[in-house]
Amino acid sequence: MSTEISKHATPVESIGEADDALNVTVVEDVTISVAEDCSEEEAAFDAEQAGLAIGEGTDEEEAAEEVDKSDLNGKSKSELVEMFAELLSTEPVQTIRKSVEAIKIAFYKQHRAEIDAARKAFEAQAEEGVEFVATPDADEQRLKDLFKEYRTRRDEYISNLESIKEENLQAKLALIEELKELVNSDETLNSTFAKFRDLQQRWREIGVVPQSKVKDLWETYNLHVENFYNFIKINKELRDLDLKRNYEQKIELCEQAEALVTEPSIVEAFHKLQKLHDEWRETGPVANEYKEALWERFKSASSRINKQHQEYFETLKQEQMKNLELKSELCAKTEALAEQPYTSRKEWNKASERLIEIQKLWRTIGFAPKKDNTRIYERFRSACDRFFEAKREFYAGVKSEMEHNLQLKNEICEAAEALQNSEDWKHATDELIALQAKWKQVGAVSRRYSDQVWKRFRAACDKFFERKSQHFAGIDNEQESNLKKKQALIEEMLQADIKAGGYDMIKSFQRRWSEIGYVPIKHKESLQKQYKEAVDAMFGALRGSERDRSMNRFKERLQNMKQGSDKRLRSERERLYNKVRQMEQDIALLENNIGFFSKSKNADAMVADIREKIAKAKEELKLTIEKVKLIDSQSAEE
Repeated sequence: MSTEISKHATPVESIGEADDALNVTVVEDVTISVAEDCSEEEAAFDAEQAGLAIGEGTDEEEAAEEVDKSDLNGKSKSELVEMFAELLSTEPVQTIRKSVEAIKIAFYKQHRAEIDAARKAFEAQAEEGVEFVATPDADEQRLKDLFKEYRTRRDEYISNLESIKEENLQAKLALIEELKELVNSDETLNSTFAKFRDLQQRWREIGVVPQSKVKDLWETYNLHVENFYNFIKINKELRDLDLKRNYEQKIELCEQAEALVTEPSIVEAFHKLQKLHDEWRETGPVANEYKEALWERFKSASSRINKQHQEYFETLKQEQMKNLELKSELCAKTEALAEQPYTSRKEWNKASERLIEIQKLWRTIGFAPKKDNTRIYERFRSACDRFFEAKREFYAGVKSEMEHNLQLKNEICEAAEALQNSEDWKHATDELIALQAKWKQVGAVSRRYSDQVWKRFRAACDKFFERKSQHFAGIDNEQESNLKKKQALIEEMLQADIKAGGYDMIKSFQRRWSEIGYVPIKHKESLQKQYKEAVDAMFGALRGSERDRSMNRFKERLQNMKQGSDKRLRSERERLYNKVRQMEQDIALLENNIGFFSKSKNADAMVADIREKIAKAKEELKLTIEKVKLIDSQSAEE
């Protein structure tokens, strides 16, 4: 039987996923031989028969001797690899596919069992969060290398088929030329007939030819066969005996084809039907009165098998498409799990449980279409690999982070222990509060050390704050005394003669206030407000007396100017007027600057300083305007 390989037949890329490789090859180019007496109707049906073949290709693999699966039982992985290597070195590559798949399945059955056993043993002893990593297997690597070599050689074989078909076509055309020469041969009848039978045998031994040449080739061949029979005029007795033998053989072929309806395996029934068609073509002609009836009977049985075969693969195709949709959904869910940024062990554990459930569900779904099966599995495996790789990185980072966190918390404990005996209460309190805030910011540590390091830190903090509480237990009386002192000082400030004391008196009051200690917190704000009001009143009174003195001195100057020329008076007014205009501009600039400073950070101090400058400038502006008005009033009197 000739070897045919579909253009869609693709070697399984991942030999580690044998159970996902669907062994169904769509054949689009099956060449079927035509017997010497094949009619045009039979040839047309044979072409239709070839087009219905959507199962495994009818090729030399079907005729090749397979490895008996029972021979694989009990063999170790290394022995299976050696058997694979021997097949590659001794058998044609196109004849060993099923044997290779049987070896591969047997190998990975043992390989998965070993990995599962190693994983269980590892998980029984491993610490929490540590992932199992399988040890590289030298036998598996060699099996993959052999399978790669097998795929390469098989691809080369497939790529050479077209050239082989062309060579077969030329060889059959040469045989037709030899058949033509037999008609003109001068040899004896026996010798010529023997050559004819040898030519027929050689014709059958030549392999397939291009599909487009089959019909013309066989019509030419049949024409010259008929010419040969007419030429040799074989005696009727011998021909009748040959026709009877052919009739009996074709009756048996019809019965075998009809019995295939009860074959349990539809695919196997179709393959057997292909072989029966080959035998039908190789069987010689029958008497004309039986020819049509026999062919109709054989064709009818073939049609039933072909219909079952087509329906079977249509159903299988629909089921596989549904499986592809289900697996695509699982891939999308797995990819979504792999892309989530999990930040805690609880989240990772929950996601891992979800992924394990998805993997269990994946194993319950059947095959996808062969052209998609490897791709969808690679997509699923890639998403799973990304998830578990991210999980390994997370736990590696968690372990390193916990060690770093433990170091940071030990440093915080040391800093707290250094402050626990301090008597600088405010500084130590601020430092401990800062350490407590820092402690909260530091992440978790291993459970082995968590309780121990926390008790150490808390003991240092408790010791300090107990000492502080005892220290400040007797401070309330002192603060009440300070409250009375500050209230008395405010009364003294309100009664003071600021004009006599001046700025020195204000500074003295401020110094005495700062020397008095803390007061009870509930009186602090109101007392501070009273103090500020007293200070502001003193500064206001002081500024008012200075303003009066300044105006008195200016009036004396005016009297002196009046005794002189009017030019001096006008010059003084011009100077003061220009000063007013300049001060107005300066005040406007300062007020504009406040708008800019208020939009920046930490601008409160600068804004307060500028407001103070504006207030002073406005007071000076007001005083200057009064001086201008005083000059104008003096001029009007004259």
